[in-house]
Amino acid sequence: MSEETQAPLRPATFREVFAQAEFRALYSATTLTWIGDYLAKAAITVMVYNETRSVAMSAAAFAVSFLPWIIGGPLLATVAERHPYRTVMVTADLIRMVLIALVALPFLPVWATIGLLFLMTLANPPSQAARSALMPVLLKGDRLVVGLSVTTSTSQAAQVGGYVAGAAIAAVNPRIALVINAAAFAASALILRLGVRKRPPAMTSAHRSNLFRETGEGFQIVFGTPVLRATAVMVFAAMLFAIVPEGLAAAWAAERPLGDDESRRGLSQALIMAAGPVGFILGSLVVGRAIRPDIRRALIRPFAVLAPLALVPALLNPSPTVVALLAAVSGVAIAGLLPVANGLFVQALPHGYRARAFGVMQTGMQVTQGGAVLLTGLLASRFSIPTVVGVWSAAGVLLMLLTAAHWPSAERFNEAIAKASRQGREQADPDPAGPAQPDGPDRTAVPAPPRPAASKPGVGAL
Repeated sequence: MSEETQAPLRPATFREVFAQAEFRALYSATTLTWIGDYLAKAAITVMVYNETRSVAMSAAAFAVSFLPWIIGGPLLATVAERHPYRTVMVTADLIRMVLIALVALPFLPVWATIGLLFLMTLANPPSQAARSALMPVLLKGDRLVVGLSVTTSTSQAAQVGGYVAGAAIAAVNPRIALVINAAAFAASALILRLGVRKRPPAMTSAHRSNLFRETGEGFQIVFGTPVLRATAVMVFAAMLFAIVPEGLAAAWAAERPLGDDESRRGLSQALIMAAGPVGFILGSLVVGRAIRPDIRRALIRPFAVLAPLALVPALLNPSPTVVALLAAVSGVAIAGLLPVANGLFVQALPHGYRARAFGVMQTGMQVTQGGAVLLTGLLASRFSIPTVVGVWSAAGVLLMLLTAAHWPSAERFNEAIAKASRQGREQADPDPAGPAQPDGPDRTAVPAPPRPAASKPGVGAL
């Protein structure tokens, strides 16, 4: 078997991952935009609040970034399949650079600020989908899993650091953070243009129909293919629980601050909110680098159960420090589950569907996390937060046990990955390491979209 279908005996190293020049460019550009985005998010909420003294308007400015995924994420992600991935990412960066620069202008009305932010975030789904679809082209086998672990850990670190730095900058002048964000998008576009070769689109004009039908094909292949459907269910279920402590942190800290001093409520909130991302960072790096790939695959099910199980002791109403430790353990479990499952998922996708499938998965994750926080928040208005989180997590253990019992075998995944690899070899990008292609007419001949395999009864058919 090839490295793509069979887990190697040793994990890939960070050196092997970063030896890929295009991945280095992609990673650098993505990290810059993440840091800039989180700086800007923290600063914008402060800027809007200072101008309006309205908590609702400040929250709206923060939440607007989630809207594109909820109202049309899969449709926007499909755009990435129609054009070269590099072109999509560079164009999206330039659009966001201009729009965030406009937001930084003084004396802009708040309604215009929020409108520009919404337009800017419309570029996120196609850009992120193109990046996700390009990853398995650049990295093969276990290098892909380690690369995903590195990027997701960096995202978590950028979130924590960006929010802290953004709040600090906003105390001086929030528009400085917006200018930094615009500069980050400009630098990202330049890095991608120079460091990533232009490949033909995954879908040529000859195989296009319309965006709605093409988006529907993305849903069809995700939920019509047993191993992809099983992975989607596992990931969506995991998102129901890990986000809850972070989403309820403010109210939880208000109910039980760190110590008797009410002024330390902010410290309690920060401790709870940061614990999950910190646990994810540590777990992702350790699991991705220190554990053999075949063992990582075998640990998917235990980690899936551990993610909600770690939060069940919240029933005992522990201190904020203990709550943070529980959230960190849950974050470690998610880190052991998510990159490995994601690696299997993208390898089992045929070339030409990866951007669309990313749109389906990302939208599902956004809706699942938002729904979990909303529902537990409503329950917490009637019952105590420790009771809500503990019972919610106990129900999650049962759900994860059921999901794990239907997890496909390694052989099923290997068969799906081998099939996707065969289809990929038929695409017109046989030599990813070859020289960059000049701009010009598309030369890719993409075969007709394959029909997802019919679900068979038995293990793995969810």
